[in-house]
Amino acid sequence: MTKKLRSITNKLYPISFLALILFLWELTCRMEWVPPFMLPAPEDVLNALVTDFPLLMQHSVTTFQEAVIGLFLSVFFGVLIAVIMDHFSVLYKAVHPVIVLTQTVPTIAIAPLLVLWMGFGIAPKITLIFITCFFPIVISTLSGLRAVDPDSIRLLESMGASSFQILFRVKLKAARESFFAGLRVAATYSVVGAVISEWLGGLQGLGVYMTRVRKSYAFDKMFAVIFLISIVSLLVMKLVDIIEKKSMPWKYLNKGEE
Repeated sequence: MTKKLRSITNKLYPISFLALILFLWELTCRMEWVPPFMLPAPEDVLNALVTDFPLLMQHSVTTFQEAVIGLFLSVFFGVLIAVIMDHFSVLYKAVHPVIVLTQTVPTIAIAPLLVLWMGFGIAPKITLIFITCFFPIVISTLSGLRAVDPDSIRLLESMGASSFQILFRVKLKAARESFFAGLRVAATYSVVGAVISEWLGGLQGLGVYMTRVRKSYAFDKMFAVIFLISIVSLLVMKLVDIIEKKSMPWKYLNKGEE
């Protein structure tokens, strides 16, 4: 009972803060401190969300699919590259600085090139999401693999364990927490990357919808799609949380019901 009460109390803080933001937003609009065409009232945003809800759902499905596919590919190749770099120190010294260097290139600068090379289909969008999500996955996984206790590795080597046995029995298990920390960051990046890629061309997606309503100066619909992008990001993060709880159930044993 105490755990449930504590959990409810902890959730009240962010809810109260959000309610305060909405109150100040509504007050600003009602007092006309900001022109309506610059900052629509929460009621107008809600009406726009309800009015265009069927259309927004179609666009949301496209963005969600792109985000999940790009995130899955970044996880697969990110973990693979991290394992290879951990195993071969020469490759780590050669590739790791290059991976870090790639993060200095703005994502928005790469997007037009991807459209030019791959067209306006789904390929450039997934590629951009992959590029955006790859870095946190590979760096967090690599950090977890390299943080394994050397004594545990030496013990298994003394017992005749192979490199694959050490990898699957010790390293990957020890790196799970670091991996999911990076995956949670990558999950939010995936939706943002999908929207940015859709700005530059496409037929469906929240980024495409946002571009259209921006050109028509429908700022109430702009705010509505921003809220919807946040909801899609939360759904992807919730999917990550479910996978983490299935993979590491012991981590949540003493945290009450979630």
